[in-house]
Amino acid sequence: MRPESEAELAGMVAGLNGPVRIAGGGTRGVPGPERVLETGGLSGITLYEPGALTLVAQAGTPVAEIEAALAAEGQRLPFEPMDHRGLMGTGGAPTIGGVVAGNVSGPRRIAVGACRDFLLGVRFVDGTGRVIRNGGRVMKNVTGYDLVKLMAGSWGTLGVLTEVSLKVLPGAESRATVSVGGLEPARAVEALSAALGSPFEVTGAAHLPGGATMVRVEGFAAQVDYRVARLQELLEGFGAVTVERDLEQVDADWRALRDVEAFAGRAGDVWRISVKPSDAAGLAARMGAEALVFDWGGGLIWALMPEGIDLRARLGDVAGHATLVRGARDGRAMFQPEAAPLAAISAGLRQRFDPRGLFNPGLMGAESKG
Repeated sequence: MRPESEAELAGMVAGLNGPVRIAGGGTRGVPGPERVLETGGLSGITLYEPGALTLVAQAGTPVAEIEAALAAEGQRLPFEPMDHRGLMGTGGAPTIGGVVAGNVSGPRRIAVGACRDFLLGVRFVDGTGRVIRNGGRVMKNVTGYDLVKLMAGSWGTLGVLTEVSLKVLPGAESRATVSVGGLEPARAVEALSAALGSPFEVTGAAHLPGGATMVRVEGFAAQVDYRVARLQELLEGFGAVTVERDLEQVDADWRALRDVEAFAGRAGDVWRISVKPSDAAGLAARMGAEALVFDWGGGLIWALMPEGIDLRARLGDVAGHATLVRGARDGRAMFQPEAAPLAAISAGLRQRFDPRGLFNPGLMGAESKG
């Protein structure tokens, strides 16, 4: 099923007699029913006003098309969405609807926020075939119930996105990476916390397999030069400091981090764990992972685990959540089971927007804990 218009999609949904799996570019391999409802036919940028920092696009528009249009005007998607293809071993092309549905946000989230923070408005079709619009095309018009943020991260379980409105930001003239080598995770998190707690506007803070600990600064050339010098002074107590200033290399390094290229092509399950940075090193030591990548200053851990391990059971009751990004489910929920009160709210929302249980059934909120 591949509708070419919002009206056609609404008609299809109204006529469904069984559940479907919602797919954009098919890059994330989301589990679900065999019958697929694709949004790739709903494609194209419908409004772009560089002066207003506003872009509106249909949900099936490739992210690459949007990024090219923004780059031509010296602008970018500030939340730096990940490309899952290498990690997941999939084809296709990431779409903006898929990014919004997953609230996909990269290394720059620590500085500017997540995808949902730049989402101004949405249009979507609910489980009855009704077209719903919420929000607007500029920040001052975002009023009423905040379905905009509700749809961001709902993974298609509440409705099928047809159009999204986004705030964009100017790109950076200059970029640089300041790195320290050879640190163990606990020491690396200390270094990253020191950088993030400084006044030098770090826009990326990560620790990679092999001990490379790196922070990124962006802005005008003079600003970057100053911040780099101060960060060198700040981090020299943690070890030998190196600086990368070549723009292509800086972008390649952070793209590799964003897309977790260190795990691409390697056997094993991939987990994504969100925790307090202060807890990251202790949890990492308990995982028994084959490889680890820390992003967001330690607040996000990517873990490459032996196949079949229930990482949640191994970690126990922690303040955070673990998502099984890649691997056979084998009774393991993809998303962290919700506490009972939250599960009840989630179930109520799904009943309200998808009363027939058509969209990605069982993907989110299928399990709860007391």
